[in-house]
Amino acid sequence: MNDTANIKKLDDTYQETPYLNPELVDKGLLDRMPTPTGWRLLILPYRGSGQTEGGIVLPHEVIEKNQVSTQVGYVLKVGPLAYDDKEKFPDGAWCKPKDWVMFARYAGSRFQIDGGEVRILNDDEVLATILSPEDIKNV
Repeated sequence: MNDTANIKKLDDTYQETPYLNPELVDKGLLDRMPTPTGWRLLILPYRGSGQTEGGIVLPHEVIEKNQVSTQVGYVLKVGPLAYDDKEKFPDGAWCKPKDWVMFARYAGSRFQIDGGEVRILNDDEVLATILSPEDIKNV
C-alpha cells in the first residue's frame, strides 16, 4: 500500500519491504495518536521481517514476540518538556521526531492503538540514534 491517503491505522505503515515505512504515518494518523506529556517520547517499534534470510516464513506469534523485545523504533512525537533539563542534557536533545533510535529491550510503556503497538519512553531512555533499523540485529 503506497497511497498515504488510504492509511487509516498504524498496522498499515508496516510493509514487507521496508518492514516499516514511517513516511506512511500521515498527519491524520499521527494526530489520532496519543501526545506524550512532560519528558516522554512516542515511539513506533520496529517490527522486522516476516521471514528469515533463508526464506522461511515466520509465524505471527514470533513476529509479535520480536516486536515486544525490539530495541529500535521511530520517534513519532516528543513531549513538551523532553530534553529541557539543561543539566541533564547540556548538549541539547538526543533525538527528534522522525529519528530512528535505540532503547533498552523492554523499556517504556507498551500499548495497543488502532491496528498496532506504540511505546512511551522517557527522554533519557534513548540509548542512541541510528540511520536504519536494519543495521541492528535483534538477538
